[in-house]
Amino acid sequence: MSTTTLYDITLAYDDAGGGEAGGDEARGDGDVLVLVHGHPFDRSMWGPQIETFAGPGRRVIAADLRGYGGSTVVPGRTTLTTFAWDLAALLDRLGVDRVVLAGLSMGGQIVLEFYRLFPERVRALVLADTFAAAETEPGKLARNAMADRLLREGMGPYADEVLTKMVAPHNVEALPAVAGHVRDMMRGAPPEGAAAALRGRAERPDYVGMLGRVAVPALVVVGSEDVYTPVADARVMSEGIPGATLAVIEGAGHLPNLERRAEFDAVLGAFLDSLPDLLPGPAPDSPPPIT
Repeated sequence: MSTTTLYDITLAYDDAGGGEAGGDEARGDGDVLVLVHGHPFDRSMWGPQIETFAGPGRRVIAADLRGYGGSTVVPGRTTLTTFAWDLAALLDRLGVDRVVLAGLSMGGQIVLEFYRLFPERVRALVLADTFAAAETEPGKLARNAMADRLLREGMGPYADEVLTKMVAPHNVEALPAVAGHVRDMMRGAPPEGAAAALRGRAERPDYVGMLGRVAVPALVVVGSEDVYTPVADARVMSEGIPGATLAVIEGAGHLPNLERRAEFDAVLGAFLDSLPDLLPGPAPDSPPPIT
């Protein structure tokens, strides 16, 4: 684990692979994969993918978002825009310009916001178990109520309650190590950080209108048994983004990268291998608007 201080916060992150020999020399932009975790997790949810994909030919970066893991906890409300700016600042600090940007659940929404703000920095998108629509009015009330509950009760009761929604029930039984890791991440999340993210997500904009303007390769992945972001939500994104690929991971719930690691890694690996060589692209004058 490494840490860096960016303006008023410290971010913890993993930075593996890159260069000809996996060292710091000539790590450059080349082939850089950035992995963005969901709520209420931390960068360790991407441990299997860092192991699979980091190596001499590919650099993989995964950070704890503010409020989670080893990063600074900031109470109040943390918007998707704030998370996206944090990631941009981290990449600046690491000397990285363009990346393949992958996010799961809340992480996928941060990826969409990052693309809205910094499209010239994105080589390709991976959107896993997420959705592009704005929050509904009942959803806003529910997220803010849950934020209040986390501050009042802590993360334990919530973690126990939602485990079989995060991980498909049959996988909780069949994959106790995975279920234990997921439970531990949720229980270990700082309540103030998790609550702040929930309040920020309650105010997220609608990204559906932006999908048709995505001008980079995109992979949409979803677990076949995901109850939070069903396959229908994934289809909205894959059909809305020109040329996007949809992959449904059978037998997985909300966390296919952990529940069906081999299948998820195969899909992601094929997508990464299909990307054209990195070429410089023009920087747009301003971020594409949200409509």
